[in-house]
Amino acid sequence: MIIPVRCFTCGAPVSENFNAYQSRVAAGENPEQVLNDLNIMRYCCRRMLLSQIDLVSEIARYKRA
Repeated sequence: MIIPVRCFTCGAPVSENFNAYQSRVAAGENPEQVLNDLNIMRYCCRRMLLSQIDLVSEIARYKRA
């Protein structure tokens, strides 16, 4: 789905880093190093990016009844 704008736990903004994180990990970089480079140090914010799954394409296949 869509990445939340802020971390659920601490309220820090996380969505501004999602595109950079996603593109760098897709290019083959280590996710831990990417998060360190983006200065995301809190584990609650890190889990927001690490656990994000894009389901929009999966849901779009089904029609509404």
